[in-house]
Amino acid sequence: MLIRTKLVLRFTLLVAGILLAFSAFVYYFQAEGRQQRFQTRLLSKAGLVGRVLLRRRPLGNTGSELRARDLLTTAQELISIYGPGGRLLYTSDTTTANSLFKKQYKLGAEQQNWLTVAEGRRETVMLRYAYTGQTYQIFVSSVDELGWANIDKLALVLVVGNVGALLLIILTGWLFANEFLRPVARVVTQVEQINASNLSQRVDEGNQRDEIAQLAITFNQMLGRVQHAFEAQRSFLSNASHELRTPLTTLQGTLETSLDYDKTLADSQYSMQSALLDVRHLIDLTNGLLTLARTDAAALDQRPVRLDECLSQAIGYAQGKYPGREFRQTFGQLPADDSDVFALRGNPQLLTTALLNLLDNAAKYSTGLVTVELGYSNATTLLVSVEDSGAGIAATDLRLVFEPLFRAAGVAKVQGSGLGLPLTQKIIRLHGGRVELSSVEGQGTTARVWLPVG
Repeated sequence: MLIRTKLVLRFTLLVAGILLAFSAFVYYFQAEGRQQRFQTRLLSKAGLVGRVLLRRRPLGNTGSELRARDLLTTAQELISIYGPGGRLLYTSDTTTANSLFKKQYKLGAEQQNWLTVAEGRRETVMLRYAYTGQTYQIFVSSVDELGWANIDKLALVLVVGNVGALLLIILTGWLFANEFLRPVARVVTQVEQINASNLSQRVDEGNQRDEIAQLAITFNQMLGRVQHAFEAQRSFLSNASHELRTPLTTLQGTLETSLDYDKTLADSQYSMQSALLDVRHLIDLTNGLLTLARTDAAALDQRPVRLDECLSQAIGYAQGKYPGREFRQTFGQLPADDSDVFALRGNPQLLTTALLNLLDNAAKYSTGLVTVELGYSNATTLLVSVEDSGAGIAATDLRLVFEPLFRAAGVAKVQGSGLGLPLTQKIIRLHGGRVELSSVEGQGTTARVWLPVG
């Protein structure tokens, strides 16, 4: 069901419920008011009957007929008077009144003052009237034709009014729903026009204050992230295809040359050795791409880890790869409580890989000492610093070193894939940390990693 239909339906049901409740309230109090007014009128009439028929004139047949005509002032009115012992002293209609008041008389005998009874639209009151030391029961019964006519007219007006109001509510609700959902429809139309070829297009943000504007702003922010990810992916694929094409072309040329020109075993071995280097480069590049693609939060198996053990293992791997290089480990600022001082939650294999990439870069692009420092930057953050004394990185290249497959112009002759730093950054971010590089050309490069403890 469309949101527009839901809004109209719920708005209609809500307002219709309010109207019905209000109509019932009005009808109930009007009916109660009519009943109270008419009963008061009948009680007043009963008192008048007592004063006129009992106090001023003796009850007799001839006088009764005259007084009956004089006292009848409401529609279908019946009057009866019962004396002590339940003896009927007077009635305005013998055929109807006797059957009507017979059961009401028994109820009236149990009351101390007065009684009201309603049967259909006929209403009856009984007044206990004291005169000359005796108690009489005066019954007055009538139909409030004018009152009921007003009530019926009120009911008709409420029904017709509610039906008309309901139709008007549906129309108004539909118009208001269209009015308020028009910005949403505009956003939907604009979003439908955005595809991979025009990701730079943005949604109109309107007044930038209401909820629809906030939705448009959120869409634009999401589109910005999608555009950035799409461009990064396109750049990654372009660079990856280029990086893979180069060693494959070289490998193909080496094998074709060896097949055509190598005549001796020594020449063939030389060609095979060159081809083997290209194959190893392809394997390293492929493994790096797969690791970078597979490393995400869903695959991150976190458990208690000691960062000093990960760093020691990474230094051991680096020393094995660069046997003639010196790696010096020091400790920076440490907290007073040294129990589990380097403990954090994470994946030990990924953390070791990230630290090893930093050590590998420091040893690869420098021939001197590599200094590694482990400590705390504050009470809740671990800091690992890897410093070398190599040629450094140019400022124009420094801001691109975390792009996959990017390699600075000055290191083209050094074997590498340009995936180590992007993989390191991704691993550190998955652990809630950050990595930064600072470098001065001719003096060296320093990589710093911040990781939250606990």
